[in-house]
Amino acid sequence: MEQTNTMPRSLYGLDAGAIAEVLSLPRAFYGKQIYQWLVKGVTSFDEMTNLPKAERLRLKEVMGSAVSSAVETSETDGSGATKMGIRLHDGRVVECVLLIDKHGRHTACLSSQVGCAMGCTFCKTGTMGLLRNLTADEIIEQYIHLLAVSDQPITHIVYMGMGEPLANINPVIQSIHYLHEKESFNISLRRMTISTCGVVPGILRLAELGLPVRLAVSLVSADNRLRSKIMPVNEKWDIMALKKALMVYQHVGGKRFTIEYCMLRGVNTDEFSAKKLATYVAGMNVVVNLIPWNPAEELPYETPSEDEIDTFCRELDRYRVNYTRRRSRGREINGACGQLAVPINKGLDYELMIDDEDDE
Repeated sequence: MEQTNTMPRSLYGLDAGAIAEVLSLPRAFYGKQIYQWLVKGVTSFDEMTNLPKAERLRLKEVMGSAVSSAVETSETDGSGATKMGIRLHDGRVVECVLLIDKHGRHTACLSSQVGCAMGCTFCKTGTMGLLRNLTADEIIEQYIHLLAVSDQPITHIVYMGMGEPLANINPVIQSIHYLHEKESFNISLRRMTISTCGVVPGILRLAELGLPVRLAVSLVSADNRLRSKIMPVNEKWDIMALKKALMVYQHVGGKRFTIEYCMLRGVNTDEFSAKKLATYVAGMNVVVNLIPWNPAEELPYETPSEDEIDTFCRELDRYRVNYTRRRSRGREINGACGQLAVPINKGLDYELMIDDEDDE
């Protein structure tokens, strides 16, 4: 049913008091009851059985549902990874992913935008441009939809789905606060990771806020010329401007962060690239995640062979770079880094990155 002009599209992101106000509830404590149902993942007013029946009928009449989105598609592979297409209120579709790592931890990979304006040439999402930003409730609702199919609590969140989180930082931060609230999902800030292609003002904003979330930075190359060819963002904030911001971020928070290094066959895996990378990370408390590129249609790259990766790793060993070799999950359902796509929107990029340090 069409919502009224005064009704929000979603109740997620609101506290109990705000829910009572926007729904014009006759009893303030009804807001707390609805909030508690939302935390359980119950979005149908019919199922909120401790509310009076008349109130449930009224809410269903004026708002329909507590959420504004719905699951469009869902696929699960042998590892337990589940990829969902989420249809938004305007018909746009974003994708989110439930990932299960080798330790059995359940992680929600969330999108922050429909599409992406950054144009990274190794990422399928980069070919579609930016359609619009997501609101905080649209980000939170992805978590809710994934929670509904998870057989265990989702303990980690990575903002590594469609879009550049730091280009939509306010809704992202709002969703982080909501998911962290003790009364809601009580997810530790240290179990949340924001990934960026290098949006310097966003990194400095995170430093200013002092949130102890994890930061992952997609570098791909520590050579300015090459990085500009692969990642247009480097034309606006080059690798030295990026490093300066990262040093500020680390100085303020004292936290180790992650460099995401997508390995492209014959492009950024030679001795010169290893030396450049070693020089770049010197002086920073950082771990480099090496991610072999996953094939995506129409993109002009290839996945490096195991021998090529081994050789690159030996070079990094020689320069004493702290690195980890990552294996993409969700490949069976085209859900690995750079492979996700929805017909209406074209693509998504993500990679699961969880640092075991200070996990609690």
